[in-house]
Amino acid sequence: MPTQWTKQAKEVTVPFPEYPRPQLERSDWLCLNGKWDYMGGKDIADAFNPQVPVSFNNKAEQILVPYCPESLLSGIQRKQEINMWYRRSFEIPSGWKNKQVIIHFDAVAYHTTLFINGHNAGTHAGSYDAFNFDITPYLTTGKNTVVVAVQDLNDGRVPSGKNGPRGDYTFCSGIWRTVWLEPVNKTHVEDIRLLPELANSRLKVIVNSTGEGKVTAIALDSGNEVSQAEGAGGASFYLPIKSPKLWSPEDPFLYDLTISLKDAKGNIVDKIKSYFGMRDIKLGKVNGVTRPLVNGKFIMQLGLLDQGYWPDGILTAPTEEALKYDIQFTKNAGFNLIRKHMKTEPQRFYYWADKLGLFVWQDMPAIWYQNEDTAKTRTEYRKELKALIDEHYNSPSIITWVPFNENWGAFDVKEITAWVKQYDPSRLVNGNSGFNNNPSYQKAYGDPGNGDYVDTHIYVGPYGASVPDEHRAASLGEFGGVGLFVRGHMWPVANNAYDYEPTRARLTDRYVFLLDQVEQLMKYKGLSVAIYTQTTDVEHEVNGMLTYDRAVEKMEIDRVKAVNEAVIKESYKLAP
Repeated sequence: MPTQWTKQAKEVTVPFPEYPRPQLERSDWLCLNGKWDYMGGKDIADAFNPQVPVSFNNKAEQILVPYCPESLLSGIQRKQEINMWYRRSFEIPSGWKNKQVIIHFDAVAYHTTLFINGHNAGTHAGSYDAFNFDITPYLTTGKNTVVVAVQDLNDGRVPSGKNGPRGDYTFCSGIWRTVWLEPVNKTHVEDIRLLPELANSRLKVIVNSTGEGKVTAIALDSGNEVSQAEGAGGASFYLPIKSPKLWSPEDPFLYDLTISLKDAKGNIVDKIKSYFGMRDIKLGKVNGVTRPLVNGKFIMQLGLLDQGYWPDGILTAPTEEALKYDIQFTKNAGFNLIRKHMKTEPQRFYYWADKLGLFVWQDMPAIWYQNEDTAKTRTEYRKELKALIDEHYNSPSIITWVPFNENWGAFDVKEITAWVKQYDPSRLVNGNSGFNNNPSYQKAYGDPGNGDYVDTHIYVGPYGASVPDEHRAASLGEFGGVGLFVRGHMWPVANNAYDYEPTRARLTDRYVFLLDQVEQLMKYKGLSVAIYTQTTDVEHEVNGMLTYDRAVEKMEIDRVKAVNEAVIKESYKLAP
């Protein structure tokens, strides 16, 4: 099933040529996306932690990176390869002389071993987090060859979300996000952590660097300097922002930020560009009801469950334009929230959410066999959860972390909810979204009793949604799921939904009616969040607002927008 972007994605020499890390941007880099040599399958050499690279023979195929081998766009389109070997060559630009060269992998599932010119340059385990290696010691003048070995058993013993043995959709393994090179000085910025503090009209800044150095941060508004401050690498310091312009979905204002790192002699050794939004999110009382407050104001969070699957790229959008499309559609339809369900996205997804103005609830992809080999499986889950928070910490759009969904792979939920809250106190935490639902094969963990939300899933709903308690707001983490068959735009399997309507007009009528009910729950039962299932059809599911190929809007979007905006507007009348 092609999308409007499939042809372009297949024909372009370098997919995703956009700079992949908007919150820590340097001017110099080299994209390694494109055609790589590829060998894969159960009968290929074991790709788990190999000591030497495999020898590529004449049977090597070509794969289009960064699309997974299961996808049409990769050119391979085989299911569950398990062992995957990738190879390509590159030359270091002449201007990078005397620089350290870092290779970045924005996501690879699952176990990765990197070889540069035959040398083992490092390993990484994870599916959804970005990682990198300093490959400088292994580089030569002229042509360099990179070989990547990946093994993905896809056995549910590592975080995999819907992309696992109990998941619903096509697997995605191997390289599935951008691969790129970057030159840096020996002393350089490794990462930054930005925390807006509205109460003190300032931005807390932490710059972690290799080697010691002095840091200068400058905040800008349309190119004009707003504030400047200095600090030391690794230590927090503050950038005053007087009378801050606040970030919200109605006005997603972003400040630009430049950070310079100086060595002991006062020479600038690194300079990066970033951005930030001044906003806060916390619980408060509105007429005695516990509700989430954004910048001190209650805004009804009205969103779509967004699974981020594509018929041509599986977990990878075909192009940057496609990646932005779903976000822009959600905004155009009058929603103010995306619940990113059971996967993470490349950093540019969150950049567009930040820039266009949408709240994001970010799920942690589920692990499926959390009770087997617990020392290993549970440790892996915790490690990737921390990596997820670290990688996306700076996005103002992300206002809630969701560690578990419907008891899938749930363990130590109360403790993990408390840990996330302690690790990132600047956001809200929904410990077990839809704790009222549970897979048949395990005992329900249920409501952890802590965190910031009492959250139920009701299909079709919305009646039966949770009510707030003294310390937690009420959320309807999933509802709706009403389907419509659109001939010629459905995945070739038995299609289903929670309920159905026969026409676009009837489906729109049903949605408007559901939102009228949501408004009643918001006004009189204390509901603060409602997330409709879902943005698009996904493979066998036909309950999207868009068909899976994004070719047909299944509802009358002007009417959807009108009722969404009306409900959100009513929430403004509920003032603290």
